[in-house]
Amino acid sequence: MNGVIAVNKPREFTSFDVVAIMRGCLRTKKVGHSGTLDPMAEGVLPIFTGSGTKAISLLPDSDKSYRAGFRLGLTSDTLDIWGNCSESNSVDVSERQLLAVLEKFRGEIEQIPPMYSALKVNGQKLCDLARRGIEVERAPRKVTITRLELLGFDGRDGVIDVDCSSGTYIRTLVDDIGAALGTGAVMTSLVRTRACGFSIGECYPLEELKALPYEKLAKLIKPIDSVFKEFPEIRLDETQKRLYLNGVRLDLSRIHFPTENGQTYRIYAGEFLGIAAAENGELISKKRFNS
Repeated sequence: MNGVIAVNKPREFTSFDVVAIMRGCLRTKKVGHSGTLDPMAEGVLPIFTGSGTKAISLLPDSDKSYRAGFRLGLTSDTLDIWGNCSESNSVDVSERQLLAVLEKFRGEIEQIPPMYSALKVNGQKLCDLARRGIEVERAPRKVTITRLELLGFDGRDGVIDVDCSSGTYIRTLVDDIGAALGTGAVMTSLVRTRACGFSIGECYPLEELKALPYEKLAKLIKPIDSVFKEFPEIRLDETQKRLYLNGVRLDLSRIHFPTENGQTYRIYAGEFLGIAAAENGELISKKRFNS
C-alpha cells in the first residue's frame, strides 16, 4: 500500500506514537510522517506509507496554518502552559492594544528557536539539553507570517489564527507577543489546521482509523502524487518512460512540453512515475515512485 493519509493527531500523542499505531493498522513497517507536532498539539499530521515515504524529503516547502490559544500574564520555560509557569505582570490590555501589537508580527520576522524544540545544535537536540538544565545560544531565524488574525480575546485569554512559513514556532510567536505587550504570554492550545496541502477537514481521527477494517482503511489512502499537485506535470511516451526509469537524463528538446529551468515536475507515462527537475536542457530524475 503506497500513498498518504492525513491524520488528525490527538492531544497527548507524539507524532511517533501515531506512526507506530498506523504501522499496525496498515500492516507494514514502512510508515513515516511529515511535520512533527508536539505531544500537546493536535491537528493535521500527514502519514506516508510504502513507497510514499520517499516523498517526505521532497515535499514542497509550503506554508502551514495553526489555531492557537494564549494567556497573558504568564511566562514559561517551555513557552506554553504545560511548562513551569510563573506570574509575569498584571494584565491590563485592551483588544485595540493587542491588535496593534499583532500588526508588528505580520510579514517577515525573526524568531529565536525555543530551547524545548527538536532543533539540533552541535548534534544535540535542544529539548534534551533543556531537560538537563542547559541553555545554549540560538541564532535568530527568519520566518514569514502571512496571516495573523485575532479570533477572540477576553482581556486575558485569546485565540489567534496563523498562516506561516515552514519552521515557524507558534509558541515563540506567542511569547514574543507577550513580551511586546509587557505582560508575558504562554500558549494554551495548538491545532495545526493545514499542512502539505491537507486541511483539518480532510483529516481522519486516529481512533476512527484504528477501528476500520484493513480493506476500508486501504481505500482512504491517497496516491502519492497528490502531495505534489503544485508542480506541473510532464507526460512521457513509452521510449522516454523506459529511459527515465533507467535513470537516463532526458533531452528536453525532445519533450513536447514547455519547461522552465530549475522547475520541478510530476512525471507520468500512464501512471505516476516520479519527480524530476528541468536543468540546463535536461530532465533529471529526483525520485522515482514506481517501485
